[in-house]
Amino acid sequence: MNTVFPPLFVSHGSPMIALEPGETGAFLRRLGQALDAGWGRPRAVLAISAHTTARQAVLLGTDRHEAVYDFGGFPPALSALRYDAPGDRALAEQLGETLSLPVFDHGGLDHGIWTALRYLYPDADVPVIPLTLTPHATPEQLIALGEKLQALSHEGVLVLGTGSITHNLRLLTRSAITGTAAGDGVPEMPESAAFRTWFAERSAEKDWAALADYRAQAPHAVRMHPTDEHLLPWYVAAGAGGRDEAPVRLHDGVTFGALGMDAYAFGAQAPAVVKALG
Repeated sequence: MNTVFPPLFVSHGSPMIALEPGETGAFLRRLGQALDAGWGRPRAVLAISAHTTARQAVLLGTDRHEAVYDFGGFPPALSALRYDAPGDRALAEQLGETLSLPVFDHGGLDHGIWTALRYLYPDADVPVIPLTLTPHATPEQLIALGEKLQALSHEGVLVLGTGSITHNLRLLTRSAITGTAAGDGVPEMPESAAFRTWFAERSAEKDWAALADYRAQAPHAVRMHPTDEHLLPWYVAAGAGGRDEAPVRLHDGVTFGALGMDAYAFGAQAPAVVKALG
């Protein structure tokens, strides 16, 4: 069994994925099963989400987390779901010393984290250490931050970035994202498809310069990401995988016509994840 965990980025999209898994939820279940079979349970998940942000990168070290319902206007059943996962205060302190990052005694998993983890690890039995996202940082700065995390993959820690590969809620109807209209089956906007294709092609070519400059070079970049906090966790996870290996797209998906649900693996273990998924 391989114990070197591949850094990952997954798209969580709308919070409604927790109630309506669709194709992406099914993929995340298979991904969790593939990781269990090929790598075993990680020592912890270091999670970087679009929804836990701070002016500087800090680790959240506590003994216990609960799901945070950081959204409104959704069906009550969504806020009735629970995801109570352990933290790892000692490991957070150790990582803080190693990475020269502050550690805050604070718990809670935002919806970008717990909606993904409830499919990857539905028993909530893997410790989680959130790492705050600095949304003002450039992609290149976040890749550099991720590079500081590379050793974690060899220490049994799964680095998980969570956001959305495209994210412009103004392109979606409110009834769609709150679950009163079906999200699957809506034709994808050409602009969304062009952006996702460009991102996958630049990744396959290891074109780090273009990826870091995506807002200037990718087609329809600003329309697909009016603000880029949902894409930025990709760069942290990519840095954790290193620049020597090409990022690999594991899942190609879209919902509501413009909300990209792609997932990526990074580093030398990325091809093994593809093989494990079959």
